[in-house]
Amino acid sequence: MTPADLAELLKSTAAAVLAEHDLDVTALPETVTVERPRNLEHGDYATNLALQLGKKVGVNPRELAGWLAEALTRADGITAAEVAGPGFVNLRITADAQAVVVTDILAAGAGYGTGDDLAGLKINLEFVSANPTGPIHIGGTRWAAVGDALGRLLTASGAEVVREYYFNDHGAQIDRFARSLMAAAHKEPPPEDGYAGDYIIDIAAQVLQKSPDVLSLPPTEEQETFRRIGVDLMFTHIKESLHEFGTDFDVFTHEDSMHTSGRVEEAIARLRANGAVYEKDGATWLRTTDYGDDKDRVVIKSDGNPAYIAGDLAYYLDKRERGFGLCIYMLGADHHGYIARLKAAAQAFGYSPDTVEVLIGQLVNLVRDGQPVKMSKRAGTVITLDDLVDALGVDAARYSLTRSSVDSPIDIDLELWSSASSENPVYYVQYAHARLSALARNAAELGLAADTANLGLLTHEKEGVLMRSLGEFPRVVKTAAALREPHRICRYLEDLAGDYHRFYDSCRVLPQGDEPAGELNSARLALCAATRQVIGNGLQLLGVSAPERM
Repeated sequence: MTPADLAELLKSTAAAVLAEHDLDVTALPETVTVERPRNLEHGDYATNLALQLGKKVGVNPRELAGWLAEALTRADGITAAEVAGPGFVNLRITADAQAVVVTDILAAGAGYGTGDDLAGLKINLEFVSANPTGPIHIGGTRWAAVGDALGRLLTASGAEVVREYYFNDHGAQIDRFARSLMAAAHKEPPPEDGYAGDYIIDIAAQVLQKSPDVLSLPPTEEQETFRRIGVDLMFTHIKESLHEFGTDFDVFTHEDSMHTSGRVEEAIARLRANGAVYEKDGATWLRTTDYGDDKDRVVIKSDGNPAYIAGDLAYYLDKRERGFGLCIYMLGADHHGYIARLKAAAQAFGYSPDTVEVLIGQLVNLVRDGQPVKMSKRAGTVITLDDLVDALGVDAARYSLTRSSVDSPIDIDLELWSSASSENPVYYVQYAHARLSALARNAAELGLAADTANLGLLTHEKEGVLMRSLGEFPRVVKTAAALREPHRICRYLEDLAGDYHRFYDSCRVLPQGDEPAGELNSARLALCAATRQVIGNGLQLLGVSAPERM
């Protein structure tokens, strides 16, 4: 009996109890939840349904809890139902009922934990979107890990997800990048507002290889050549770094294309037709204050050039016209103003603000020997994706960046995350999977196989805890997707790994010596196989490998 099964049983039982006492059945909530008490003495599961319903139907919650408990004790799979406190009901489940989750997991395999809550929704998930003027810095790397995991979660919940990278290749920063490359090629210091680091020298050298006569061109042509070739080389490096990190995109959109294709003009024309823009001081303004923004925004500057927001407007409209019902933007810590701005833009075009969702990621700091790491050998002023992977490897880097809520800044201790110890969260989880894999190999050598025919023999306390943990996985996935919080998968996996290690220390799975194998061994092997499957499924959602050996 999974938590979902138990919730349905509670709902149907409560409906019968209310009807029996001539109470309002429509007061039942649409969704009934059950939780696992922290204290095992309080039962396997608990519900506060009577507390939720009591006031609505005019009955003392504890009295209502008593009626529920009495009815539940007659239900299949329930061994005990007890009233606690002001109206909680604590439940104990039979071993056979609990063990159904093992059969479900083994039957579903890689599909266990997936759902259809978001079926029919087409989502554009835009993340990283770093300026093409340097390697991806550590903040963008956080989004590379979290964004990819979120895409996997949303897909697991039934959505059609398109991962998109928006190259900010239009504007002054590209000119500064080109001038920095030119300075490096001429062996001069970078411009005061330019970019520095070994990567600038490397790219400048590659431009010279691709265009040997570039330094003899007129200044304007020389800068354009460095811009064109240099940006392409930087794009290529960024894509390769992301791919090696396990993060791939379905679509790459160039900001410059919004301007060169006429999309900006089309977007402004539509806003003009909607009455959402006006002229003032020689500039064109968007009435974003009509939709909750703190001030109106200039769309076309007084010199006739589009403001930065013009590209954003065209890009949002482009996404909507490609059929996306939800556009998720994953932006850096300094982009809070974009939340109101983008939602206002959606309304100005005549769409719901709920078609826009903006997630803001906080800063990442690296620590070594208790001291902050601030400088990159390659990039000069920032720590990059490549630096982090070099220090930790892909798995630890991804897991460490995904493990905490993006609302919080994080410190990554390089010594901890590169250690092969139980203190290292990713090692702890991966070791559980490797240990389970080794167990399966050892069982095969003994001629033993998992068998679900006698799961009712799994009556040990630690077996019950492990099965209840496994049953939580679908709900954790659903919640993580709904709240856009992949870190919930990390925390769940760490708890599950702990439950498994404690089970293994208390319950012998394989016979020892001349001890004959029995039905209990096969049942425990099935439980172990289910645990291995769920850990593997969880790691896959994070884009982290599930090793067979460590």
